[in-house]
Amino acid sequence: MTGLDRARRIVVKVGSALVAGEAGPDTAWLAAFAADLARLRARGQQVLVVSSGSIALGRHRLGMGRRKLTLPEKQACAAAGQSALMRAWEEALEPHGLTAAQVLITKNDTEMRRRWLNAHATLSTLLSLGVVPVVNENDTVVTEEIRYGDNDRLAARVAQMIGAEVLVLLSDIDGLYTADPRSDPAARRLPRIERLTPEIEAMAGGANAAAGVGTGGMATKIMAARIAQSAGCATIITLGRRPAPLAAIEAGEAATVIEPALSAAAAYKAWIAGSLATAGALVIDDGAARALAGGKSLLAAGVKAVSGRFDKGDAVRIIDEAGREIGRGLARYDSADAEKICGLKSGAIEAALGFTYGPMVHADDLALAARASA
Repeated sequence: MTGLDRARRIVVKVGSALVAGEAGPDTAWLAAFAADLARLRARGQQVLVVSSGSIALGRHRLGMGRRKLTLPEKQACAAAGQSALMRAWEEALEPHGLTAAQVLITKNDTEMRRRWLNAHATLSTLLSLGVVPVVNENDTVVTEEIRYGDNDRLAARVAQMIGAEVLVLLSDIDGLYTADPRSDPAARRLPRIERLTPEIEAMAGGANAAAGVGTGGMATKIMAARIAQSAGCATIITLGRRPAPLAAIEAGEAATVIEPALSAAAAYKAWIAGSLATAGALVIDDGAARALAGGKSLLAAGVKAVSGRFDKGDAVRIIDEAGREIGRGLARYDSADAEKICGLKSGAIEAALGFTYGPMVHADDLALAARASA
């Protein structure tokens, strides 16, 4: 079992060798994959696609051939190829009533807290609207210092960002083998991996030089799987060069499943509780404390005082009237606005601020201390 059929949110990474044909987009493969993707959307699953291909398509449009490109040349190809890439995805998805939305991301967007929040909000909103976000690294403007350089790791960071349960890496090979099966006929595929040990990582080979496109390989897929695993997301590595690779996974076709260390929700809560420095505190009344213990969000009405200076999205301590820390969460308002709405009912927030972001701390962004949730 891969868990693909049960996942609420799925990220699928599609490489250049699948998207780009000899003379432009591989429209036949894209059409078949879009039908496969539409099947998941029809049963209520949210799917985000991380798609390579802009540089490969731009090469063709600009007549750059297959020679090694400088960074400015790669950026020029990305600029010329990005519109072709999105047009190909739009034409593939439209017959199924699905809308594609282009999202260009850099490494900073997944590592700088404020930009992470903005990207998270945009992607979550698109998914909730039934849109299929098509994410790519913003190669047109990104510099070497802030590049991912391969979309495997970008896909893992995006899966972490949106709380996906499954990351699918479509490859030129049907999983991780003990050695490269293209050169070692004795190599064995590993169907399931619980822990990514140094021995497992040593089995990963290089990029597929025969394809002539793409920058990743099995090594980058294992790096991506490690990121996903720590975020509570399973990773599936399987052969992409088939008409319906997602259906093939569910039918039990060859793949490697790398299991998550814990659930996506638990990993996110653990990150809030233990990995973020707090910038302030919210003191809450007993009624709010009981509501939080029952799984509710922290409303402004239950906040008695605000201490410290923090921005929207910063981690804050949540303290009860006895002065005990009962949890930590991500503030939806900065400290100045939090002070203005402290004690107000939800319906009065917009009148006080001119806008509303909902609760002070959403239940999804709240990690309670053990004693508070017991």
